[in-house]
Amino acid sequence: MTEFTTFTLDVRDGIAVVTLSRPDQMNTFTPVMMQEVLELFDQTDARDDVKAVIMTGSGRAFCAGADLAKGGDTFNYNRRDASEQIVVNGIRRDGGGRVSLRIFQSLKPVIAAVNGAAVGVGATMQLPMDFRLASTGARYGFVFARRGIVPEACSSWFLPRLVGMPTALDWVYSGRVFNADEALASGLVQSLHAPEDLLPAAIELAHKVTRDSAPVSIALARQMLWRGFGANHPMEGHIMESRALASRGAATDTAEGVTAFKEKRDAVFPNHVSTDYPDLFDPEPEFR
Repeated sequence: MTEFTTFTLDVRDGIAVVTLSRPDQMNTFTPVMMQEVLELFDQTDARDDVKAVIMTGSGRAFCAGADLAKGGDTFNYNRRDASEQIVVNGIRRDGGGRVSLRIFQSLKPVIAAVNGAAVGVGATMQLPMDFRLASTGARYGFVFARRGIVPEACSSWFLPRLVGMPTALDWVYSGRVFNADEALASGLVQSLHAPEDLLPAAIELAHKVTRDSAPVSIALARQMLWRGFGANHPMEGHIMESRALASRGAATDTAEGVTAFKEKRDAVFPNHVSTDYPDLFDPEPEFR
């Protein structure tokens, strides 16, 4: 089991709470954090004692964007160590994008509990998460144009789909930092909470969405809904659903779910994501 250095991992009662733990640096994003987040989601997918993942921050920030310790060369790929770069078909991969794509592929629900500043990649890495809850003191900023760069972490795909194109254009063009009330009004976050209530609310939500449902069904449904988000025609959804229904219909989970309903008792689902998740989807482009 990997020992993480940029965040802590606490699994209790089926919920993995991940707390970014560089408070003196406002939990800024580094190549080490990128690699550790990739490993984290490999672990949570493989652990059947994890039903959902919550990500939050320590101190004043959720994540205040990229670590700028390298100054003007921070975003210059030509000045980066070769070990920090992945090149696919001649394209140097964006580290935030690698994280977003891994979260997109998570087999467990993912919740952001945004305790403070969420700027740059601190905002964009949340977009493929299923739910975003925020403290009343949270602040967001898609500040790329103010740093002379462009959106990253797949945010050009996710952000307009979540909040609409005009809002996405406003935030990205201006690079302005905005408060939690605006994030809520736009639909970027689902709810606001007093700071002391934020993590309990996220844990309560995690239990609510996983407590009574089959883990393999949740894993499949998560992939179906996110992939269907970008489908070109409802037929793509029909094909995906037909394949998933055929697979699940023959599973012991389904027999247990129907029997439990008829017997008026809680279901005890026997299937596990680690061993029983069916590979129903077309191969993905290399995302590591």
